[in-house]
Amino acid sequence: ACPPEPDFSQGYVWGLYDYDIYVSDRNGGDPLRLTDSPGYDAEATVSPDGKRIVFTSVRDGDLELYSMALDGSDVKRLTRTPGYDGGAFFSPDGKRIVYRAHHPEGEELAAYQRLLAEGKVRPTRLEIWVMDADGGNARPVTDNGAANFAPYFHPDGKRILFASNVHDPKGRDFDLYLFGIDGQGEERVTFRPEFDSFAMFSPDGKPLVWASNRHGAQQGDTNIFVADWVE
Repeated sequence: ACPPEPDFSQGYVWGLYDYDIYVSDRNGGDPLRLTDSPGYDAEATVSPDGKRIVFTSVRDGDLELYSMALDGSDVKRLTRTPGYDGGAFFSPDGKRIVYRAHHPEGEELAAYQRLLAEGKVRPTRLEIWVMDADGGNARPVTDNGAANFAPYFHPDGKRILFASNVHDPKGRDFDLYLFGIDGQGEERVTFRPEFDSFAMFSPDGKPLVWASNRHGAQQGDTNIFVADWVE
């Protein structure tokens, strides 16, 4: 069953439920549990060669990124800065990882830690980061103070597609943007007034799939869309 919605009395928050990560065959059979630590183990994605999984966990008291072998062994911590690190994907060659992060300081960090103790996180400010697959050379791609999330590498490995509300003063509308991994060459991809996010390229870079609130039967409905990608 779906977990209960988080308490929004403290503003818009995401619930950090007691999840674990499993792998199964393509039909959902023969499930194998890969994590067994208390709290949140989630947001897992697999490397292109099928050998490593990157995921978010609260096992060490903060929301950090880890990698492990496909059978759950050889767990390695990748990030160590206080704050939220998550939503990671590998680059097409498996050498880099792109993710969303927010590293607050001072009173903001204390507020983040109070929410974390309640199993919540407030995702109203997130920047896009890249790092090496072993956690080295971590650096931000964006620095606009908005809620940037759901990053995914273009098949050329040189650009990142992600969702952001940077264009909306009210912070409610999200569209897709394309950035170089050096933070240059910003290009807005979608322009609809509804939510657009969670975009992924096919391996050959020709079709793009993403989620959008457009054409919903009722407000807030999310549908899946596919389109040809034209440079």
